[in-house]
Amino acid sequence: MKLLLAEDEVQLSNALAAVLRHHSYTVDAVYDGQDALDYLENAEYDAVILDWMMPKLDGLQVLKAIRERGISTPVLLLTAKGEVSDRVAGLDAGADDYLPKPFAMDELLARIRALTRRQPGYTGSVLTVGDISLDRNSYTLTGPKGSVSLSGKEFQMMELLMSGKSRLISTEYFMERIWGYDSDAELSVVWVYLSNLRKKLAALGGHVEIRVARGRGYSLEVTDS
Repeated sequence: MKLLLAEDEVQLSNALAAVLRHHSYTVDAVYDGQDALDYLENAEYDAVILDWMMPKLDGLQVLKAIRERGISTPVLLLTAKGEVSDRVAGLDAGADDYLPKPFAMDELLARIRALTRRQPGYTGSVLTVGDISLDRNSYTLTGPKGSVSLSGKEFQMMELLMSGKSRLISTEYFMERIWGYDSDAELSVVWVYLSNLRKKLAALGGHVEIRVARGRGYSLEVTDS
């Protein structure tokens, strides 16, 4: 899952980003409303954590702008404003949920999970392709010969492949979705992770493999043997 975190308090942003990444989210962090709007117009996210009070554009201005542009990404609005009228204003502007500061990290994580579950493409906590299944809660890949735990990025790549099934996913798309909009990682890192996933799939003994269409991308295919 890929999140945009828009929070102008740098220390708070760094702390939130660290916890979210520990829970296997990919996070792009920005510190003002204009950057938040630019990122949302140029990249795809599963959810947005949006602070209300930010420089350049505030959270409500960003909300109104993306909804006017037809961007339907779920938005969790963070704010120190706690009045009912403020909550109503945020929800009316297009927020999907509202979390007043200060908040517990466990509650933030629970609200993010709830937001992403509401999306049309969400298919539950377990994804299955052929005789291979992926548990989104435990990051465990299971096949006929047992189970194996995946690292955060392995899990995210497998989730993309299993959600798309036979759809081709390019190296560049893996980079943008998993390493982030402004990552300086080399494209070769994608190949390394895919190689590791292929080995784990083979060890599980399933009839599912990662196939490559040279120059186009990768897909997950069910095999006959």
